Amino acid sequence: MQKKLTLRIDESLIKKAKFFSEKSGKSVSQIVSDYFSILSGKYSRSNSEITPIVQSLKGSFKGSKIDKKDYKRYLEKKYL
Repeated sequence: MQKKLTLRIDESLIKKAKFFSEKSGKSVSQIVSDYFSILSGKYSRSNSEITPIVQSLKGSFKGSKIDKKDYKRYLEKKYL
């Protein structure tokens, strides 16, 4: 059963929440609900949608010889 919840939040934070809501395609209520689910430990990956871009990349490194050391070398080269 869903119930209504009223929150008192700073106006600037509300604007940020609405902006994030538009970008993510979820309502502010759904974002808050997801957050509380995470806090309670009841959130799982199956509850969230995998975006089409992520879905298309899934398994793309399967069978590759890339490991954490390679990634570390790449980051060191890029940022140091």
